[in-house]
Amino acid sequence: MEAVVFIGLQASGKSSFYKERFFATHVRISLDLLRTRNRERRLMALCLETQQPFVIDNTNPTREERAKYIDAAKSAKYSVVGFYFRSKAEECLTRNQQRTDQVPDVGILSTAKKLELPTLEEGFDTLKYVRLTEAGFVVEEWNDEV
Repeated sequence: MEAVVFIGLQASGKSSFYKERFFATHVRISLDLLRTRNRERRLMALCLETQQPFVIDNTNPTREERAKYIDAAKSAKYSVVGFYFRSKAEECLTRNQQRTDQVPDVGILSTAKKLELPTLEEGFDTLKYVRLTEAGFVVEEWNDEV
């Protein structure tokens, strides 16, 4: 089974990427949808119990925040894939202005300040970069030298 953890700023394309690449195969676990950590924990537990692949569609900016998902998935014998959404805060602020449900600018800027680049040492089996271009999403192999 596979657990996917998205890492990136608000308005970096995470939810659109989910819809494009994982909608038909993975359950989407998102605080934007579920609204509480309790619901998030319960849905993830259900996915793990029933061996359902899932995507954690949150910002997950710090190693500490990602650890709870990685540890739970690894304990259930899942492979864990991380997708790091490369983007600049300025680009996300601009895209955010075009969204129906906008995030306050301070939220994007706050996430940008605490964003930590993920590492394989965290427990990921695979890491990939995702860039949003005019032509769509580009997925690239991980390279520790950003």
